[in-house]
Amino acid sequence: MDKSKKLIIVIILLIVIIGGVSFYAFHQAKENKEMTELFNIEKEEMENEYTTFATQYDELQVQINNDSLREKLESEKLKTQRLLEELRQVKTSNAVEITRLKKELKTVRAVLRSYVIQIDSLNRLNEALTTENKEVKQKYSEATRQITNLSKEKKNLNEKVTLAAQLDATAITVMPKNKRGKEAKKVKDVKKIAVGFTIVKNITAKTGERTLYIRIAKPDNDVLTKNASNTFPYENRELTYSIKKYIEYSGEEQNITVYWDVEEYLPAGTYHVYIFADGTMIGQQSFTMK
Repeated sequence: MDKSKKLIIVIILLIVIIGGVSFYAFHQAKENKEMTELFNIEKEEMENEYTTFATQYDELQVQINNDSLREKLESEKLKTQRLLEELRQVKTSNAVEITRLKKELKTVRAVLRSYVIQIDSLNRLNEALTTENKEVKQKYSEATRQITNLSKEKKNLNEKVTLAAQLDATAITVMPKNKRGKEAKKVKDVKKIAVGFTIVKNITAKTGERTLYIRIAKPDNDVLTKNASNTFPYENRELTYSIKKYIEYSGEEQNITVYWDVEEYLPAGTYHVYIFADGTMIGQQSFTMK
């Protein structure tokens, strides 16, 4: 083979090699461009996710009152913000860093999901406890209302029982008498005042010794009494009595007569008689002397 042919073959081989290298370089450049564009898109998406996660950590912190959990969320938020800053500074051509930050993003996503689930469970528990607390308060209020009603009913019943057990004085008569024991026609002749009445039958009343107090009030409402210390308790105060009478009460009807010895001046006019027992007024009557 002469030299010219060899030269032609060498030139052709060089052309083929140069063409192959150029094609490979072009293809590689195209792939690099496509890879860079892909990394740019991926980096932008990762930045958006990191930003969203940091915001979600803020929102989760607002939803809870647990200081310990809030501190953990704050720590994870700061970590997310740090990774976001690293991602913003890394070059899209740095495949190793992009890959690392992508893995970190996956971890951040998993951690955030676990906190979301945990906080959701806590919120559900709080809602359940709030509902239960509300129900307990309602039941307590209802129980309190029932107890109050029962107390009122018991009080009313006790009052009714007390009223039913009280003595009752009826058929009250008053007769002013002269020195011969006859009915006095004029007030100046009155030497005794006889007060008669009947304690009615009451099977609910307490039996045994009872004390009766009789008050005789003059027309000016001044009560006749032998001694200013003759008093008895009535509605948180002391009242003066004219006559005190002890009786043995058996629950059956009982007729009683008491007397007031006149030792003072008595004016003409209308007088009032009040009868008391067990701190209660059980009868009253009025009479007139001329």
